[in-house]
Amino acid sequence: MKRDLATATKEKIGKEVTLYGWVNSRRDHGKIIFFDLRDRSGLVQVVASPKYPEAYKAANSLGNEYVIEVHGTVNKRPEGNINPDLETGEVEIQADEIKTITKCAELPLDVTSDGSDIDETVRLKYRYLDLRRPRMQKNLRTRAAAAAFIRNWLTGEDFVEVETPILSKSTPEGARDFLVPSRLQKGKFYALPQSPQQYKQLLMVAGVERYFQLPHVFRDEDLRGDRQIEHTQVDIEMSFVEQEDILGIIERLMIDLMEKCLHKKVLEKPFPRYSFEEAMKKFGADKFDLRKKKDPSTAAFAWVIDFPLFEWKEEEKRLDAVHHPFTSPRPSDIPLLDKEPEKAKAWQYDLVCNGFEVAGGSIRIHDPAVQSKIFEIMGHSKKAIEKKFGHLLEAFKFGVPPHGGIAIGFDRLLQATLPEKSIREVIAFPVAASGQTSVMDAPSEVEELQLKELGLKAEKSEIPLSREKKE
Repeated sequence: MKRDLATATKEKIGKEVTLYGWVNSRRDHGKIIFFDLRDRSGLVQVVASPKYPEAYKAANSLGNEYVIEVHGTVNKRPEGNINPDLETGEVEIQADEIKTITKCAELPLDVTSDGSDIDETVRLKYRYLDLRRPRMQKNLRTRAAAAAFIRNWLTGEDFVEVETPILSKSTPEGARDFLVPSRLQKGKFYALPQSPQQYKQLLMVAGVERYFQLPHVFRDEDLRGDRQIEHTQVDIEMSFVEQEDILGIIERLMIDLMEKCLHKKVLEKPFPRYSFEEAMKKFGADKFDLRKKKDPSTAAFAWVIDFPLFEWKEEEKRLDAVHHPFTSPRPSDIPLLDKEPEKAKAWQYDLVCNGFEVAGGSIRIHDPAVQSKIFEIMGHSKKAIEKKFGHLLEAFKFGVPPHGGIAIGFDRLLQATLPEKSIREVIAFPVAASGQTSVMDAPSEVEELQLKELGLKAEKSEIPLSREKKE
């Protein structure tokens, strides 16, 4: 199929072109009909006149968002009709043939505006239409460019991209697991990963040394403007490193990503550092915005370090890990684990940007005795430790290197730096605040036969979920 893209027409004045796309808008000016054709590259104006009767007749019947084919000649616009706000504003297509490929029903929402004034319930229901708007198309392309940049950058630093399983084991790592029932082993469940945490540590045991991937991770937790139950991480793990090594490589990655890919100014280099106590005292939180003005072209990064290793869970009357149970205490604080574990500091670090926590990581425990001790302090019995984490402790018997890593919240990083008000604006098909998915409207009921095969019975909720649940 011969095809020319809309924005390529500016270089083809006097030549014949064939365009395919959507009717973005249509205008009748007496006997002349103008409409903008939109494709993945952008817009170009098409002119239909009685000079070509069949094309003119076809243009008369066009509606917005019709999918069409246009054949014609690229002409330079008259001086007074140049549109400086349009990339193709100096040219127009004189159509000699127009074909309607598919028609469009009356639209339930405007797809040419910014979309911010449209109810989000409607936007998510018709997400395939909502994504047509230029802002959303730009966000999708920016996301793809950033992912490609990160992959290439890390590969260039000798990292190996390794995919880890989606179906795994339920282990306590800070949030509720999404559970998947097993048909072959009734009564048992897989869990969707909150993080590839244990797998990436096992890869360090395997000798990979420098690992990364962009995994989807799942956490069954309440939603808000910067959180989704399913999101994408840039997951990184390294062997034979200390905290400084990881902070250094992530700073270089973030600076290059901002300046070379996203075209943002990094406010301060190297990134300033605050202890957890300093951040709480100065900003009242461990995430903060260092920009004096909310300039969208600027990315203000900072590290928060020296977190406490444990926090008290009053409702459970026990200590819990601040980051996760695989975080190493500061070596000098290991003696505190026996008598005063609440005073121990962690080898943990968070990265904040423009008021958001965009990454978090730690140096990991590589001593199985220390790891078991941490589990015990958190209230796990020896039997429970063996049941839930025996595979990891077993692996640590076979020559585990010191290692550490970090997970960058890819969606949240884009939200913070584009910037967008909601994380849902940088995800193609996000989940609403109620937990219901775009378009597909899951979760939904399933057939009784499916439940029977899994050995399950479902109790129906008396309180229906609403798509309009507020954050």
